[in-house]
Parts: sequence; structure tokens; C-alpha cells
Amino acid sequence: MKRIIMTGGGTAGHVTPNIALMPALKDAGYEITYIGSYQGMEKGLVEAQGIPYYGISSGKLRRYFDLKNFTDPFKVLKGFGEAIRLMKKLKPDIVFSKGGFVSVPVVLAAKYCHVPAIIHESDITPGLANKIAIRGAQKVCCNFPETMKYLPQGKAVLTGSPIRQELFHGDAAAARALCNFTDTAKPVLLIVGGSSGSRVINDAVRQVLPQLLERFNIIHLCGKGNLDTSLNDRAGYTQMEYASEELPDIFALADLVISRAGANSICELLALHKPNILIPLSAAASRGDQILNANSFKKQGFSYVLEEESLTGDILLNAVQDVYANRVSYRKAMEESGQMDSIGTIVNLIKKESK
Repeated sequence: MKRIIMTGGGTAGHVTPNIALMPALKDAGYEITYIGSYQGMEKGLVEAQGIPYYGISSGKLRRYFDLKNFTDPFKVLKGFGEAIRLMKKLKPDIVFSKGGFVSVPVVLAAKYCHVPAIIHESDITPGLANKIAIRGAQKVCCNFPETMKYLPQGKAVLTGSPIRQELFHGDAAAARALCNFTDTAKPVLLIVGGSSGSRVINDAVRQVLPQLLERFNIIHLCGKGNLDTSLNDRAGYTQMEYASEELPDIFALADLVISRAGANSICELLALHKPNILIPLSAAASRGDQILNANSFKKQGFSYVLEEESLTGDILLNAVQDVYANRVSYRKAMEESGQMDSIGTIVNLIKKESK
């Protein structure tokens, strides 16, 4: 049996694509182990899949001044040593990395131990962790054609993003019952502000909630600690901090989605052919990757894009009305996008590059 070490962590976007690959890798005969940080959010997600998990030291790599910049390199070096010991213990045939800072010492340790590594870059431009890890990788998978020019020639492979297969098998009736939507004639608007929520999006939605409810039933995933209890009894409106097992059912019920523009999230919307409004994280609060992702989807006719800095309730309301009125054209563009079999493409690449 072939052995693969998977790595990636820090955010759900660095873990869920790995989880999406796991069933196909098992079917292909791979024994999977996972390396993440000691207590990172990836630990619980991976262990829930029944996959052996090993924690290593992890430090963040920053482009800006922070006192931790003087101590975190030592954490990375410690993680590198721990990763080397795990390579020698587990004897993998290949490493697959989804990125995040914990993945850097793992990929570099794979190179040191002469184990081939494949990494996956979700965004249009590589993040700092993957920029460092690329030097230790045999191949670099990416989601967007635009990304190819930022990657070393001969290493770049356009694969798309692995999508969790359970998302394609949701039960809309179960979600309707969960949300207690009694007016079945109304379409359903789903609002997703990311795993920690978005105050800007939440505020804009609540400013025009009465007007939105005239036309839609609403499911609002508003993030941890962002529930507004004064709205609990509003007919046609269901708010949750987040959704996990219920998410496939919720997606199945949704007719229109408002979302951030993280690469994995928008690739799921594309795969599910959901008309959507993207509100990318501003450049002031990020390296601007979500803005690039959103503009790529806008250019291809998949999404309507709003700027966070200028977002108001009225602007959001007008966008919702526009996208819903033109929902057929958005769906058609997504259906005709020629999506790749991302999971099959990546698993075949892993087979080819395994030592």
C-alpha cells in the first residue's frame, strides 16, 4: 500500500480540499496520515475523518513588523526538525500540501528526505507560505488559469479545487424543515460571511432585512458571536453562527448566495452553479487575494462583485434584485465553464509523482 502525508492548516480553506481528496486517495490504495500544528483548527477536522494526525511546531511568516517575527523562525525550525523525524518514521511515498504556514516545514522536510511533494495554491497569486514551499515541490496545482504565470514553468498544473462530494447530495426539504420556512413560494437567499463572520456584511443585511424578506426566505450564517437575538422570531429568517453537517442541505435549498471570495468557497459555488454576489475582503485587511479571485469570477460571468469599502444596505439590496433577475444567465455561464474533474486530476498526479 502506498503512503501519503497530507498537510495544511490555519483556516478551513487549507483543510477542506484535503478532506475532499481523502475518499479518492483511499480508493486508490493510499494510507493517509496528516501533519498539522499542535492544536490548530485542522486537528479536529482531520481527526473527525478517522485519519492519524501528528502535530508539529508552527510559526507564522509575516511581511509586516511584529515582535513575534523574532521568535517564530525558531518555531519553524523546530517544526522542520519534527517533520524530518516524522518523514523517517512514516516513510511516505509522497506529500500533498494545501498550504498554510504549518505546511512549510513539512514540504521542506520532504525535500530534505527526498520525498516528492505536490502543493496546491487556491488563490490567483501564491501566498507567502506557498512561495517558500514551491522550492521543495515537484508540482504546483492551481485553481485559476491566471495563476500559471506566477508559478515556475514545468511545475504548474491547472487542476481546479477539490470539492467535497457531499455538497452535491444535499436535501433541500431537510433544510426547509430545519429553517421552518412555511412560505414555499419564496426563493431562498443564503448569506455566508466566512468562518468568523463579517460585521460589514451582517450589518448591511440587517439594514435592509425587511425589504429582503418581502421577496426571499433568508438563511444567514453570521459567524461565531454574531447572532442578533432580537431577530430570532422573524418569519422567513433563520440565523446560525455556522453550519457543518447541515451545509449540503442548505446549499441544495439556496437559490442565491452572498459570500466572501475565498478561493475554495467560490469554487464550491461554481461547482454547484449557484448565482452569487461576492464581497471580497478588502485590501486593507488582506493581501488582496479575494479581490483578484472575485474579479476573475466576475470576468467569466459567474459572479456579481461588490466592494466592502462602499457596501451599504441599499447597494446590497439592489445587487440581490439584479442577480436574482438575471439568475438564468449566471447559471448558464457556470454550467458552460468546462469545469475539470479536480479530484481525479490531482489523484492521478499524485500517482504519477509518487516515488
